Amino acid sequence: MSSNHKELLAKLFEQWSGESADLILPLTPSGSNRIYYRLQGKTKAAIGTYGSDTKENNAFVSFTKNWNKKDLPIPELYATDLENGVYIQEDLGATTLYSFLLQKGDSFPANLLKMYKKVVQKLAIVQIQGGKDLDYSDCYPRAAFDKQSMLWDFNTFKYYFLKLAGFGFDEQALEKDFHALADYLLKADCEYFMLRDFQSRNIMMKGSEPFFIDYQGGRKGALQYDLASLLYQAKAAIPPETRLELLNTYLDAAEQLTKIDRDQFLEFYYGYALIRAIQTFGTYGYRGLYERKEHFLNSIPFAVNNIRWFVKNVSLKVELPELWKALEAIANSDQFDPFDTSKGSDSLLTISVHSFSYKSGIPVDNSGNGGGFNFDCRGLHNPGRYEPYKKLTGRDKPVINFLKQYSDIDRFLNNIYYIIDPVVENYIERSFTSLHVNFGCTGGQHRSVYSADAMAKHLKEKFGVNVKLEHVEQEKKNWEN
Repeated sequence: MSSNHKELLAKLFEQWSGESADLILPLTPSGSNRIYYRLQGKTKAAIGTYGSDTKENNAFVSFTKNWNKKDLPIPELYATDLENGVYIQEDLGATTLYSFLLQKGDSFPANLLKMYKKVVQKLAIVQIQGGKDLDYSDCYPRAAFDKQSMLWDFNTFKYYFLKLAGFGFDEQALEKDFHALADYLLKADCEYFMLRDFQSRNIMMKGSEPFFIDYQGGRKGALQYDLASLLYQAKAAIPPETRLELLNTYLDAAEQLTKIDRDQFLEFYYGYALIRAIQTFGTYGYRGLYERKEHFLNSIPFAVNNIRWFVKNVSLKVELPELWKALEAIANSDQFDPFDTSKGSDSLLTISVHSFSYKSGIPVDNSGNGGGFNFDCRGLHNPGRYEPYKKLTGRDKPVINFLKQYSDIDRFLNNIYYIIDPVVENYIERSFTSLHVNFGCTGGQHRSVYSADAMAKHLKEKFGVNVKLEHVEQEKKNWEN
């Protein structure tokens, strides 16, 4: 597990804190190639980052230094070694705004609305005050969210979503609409800082206060983009009336900082919501339809719901006939609608999921159906080789982060889901009663435990089917290692 950037971060931490880093644990990977660690000394802690993209690192550090002087709601930058691609910053904890969304259920509770109001108020401050005296030449990959940036997003949508999902279109007519939409959006006031990926996963809640992270892709642009990005985040499912309330809260805050023409702002606001939705489909298409990553595949139905609302309720002051035709085709399609879980819950099927140790043998299927699927996790990097993880299991966060950072666990499981899912649908349709899915590793403690838990969760959430989960080795030991 040793790597040069870990050693560099440990050295940087010691130079900053005067303490050795007694603990260096990988954090859950993000969608980027950056690698994050939590470093803990005797009395001090920090988040360490390694990034292989020099220009991206420079952008983040440049923005952060500027904004730390202005006391904006971002992490404090402690120390950098940009020649080696590492830097350390304030540890804001582990609670994101998204974690509160996961708890909200079907309503949008008052405490969550209060958080969002603070977020949009601080967003206006970062965009307007943070954009002043900023060296936009440090932005990467473009200094502004210009026409070229928009066309990149449009083409990702076209090639990685529309084409991969099988939606037909007239390419020349669609290209014409892309240019028309870009030209229209650039008529808005684009002289502010645009964070670019402003959504609930990139907002940390420290106490009751929000802090913003992952803004290294920011550039000059329109105020509307980030607000639309937040309020139309697909999985947030913010009710329309709440979106409107938050929009007005944002405008009230922005008007305290700069002159805002509300009518003009609203004219372009829904156009920027549309281009953000298009960018989201492009990302979900690439990560989900192309790379087959489960998280992104599961996110597509939420993005479709956004578009269904959009085509029914929004009219833009620009003619986009071919693009609108494509959006209506997405809205009217049922190919991404979730499986009807009532079919699974009403079915006769029980799926038994096991983790086991190959030293003890593959679990026996006593149903009389002769077993099912056995998957070997031993090709994945084993956290059990390293002292910090020896007494932990695949249910412990440090082990999970290790597997996600240092093994190919996500692709391993995504490929297995791709095999298992059609079998489960088939078994439900044919009223089968039993299926076994087993995951084995050396000791039945880390890799197989995480994989079995992930499979059980996947099957329950996607199909609503009855799942029996057993961790053979761990239950023998009463989870004491």
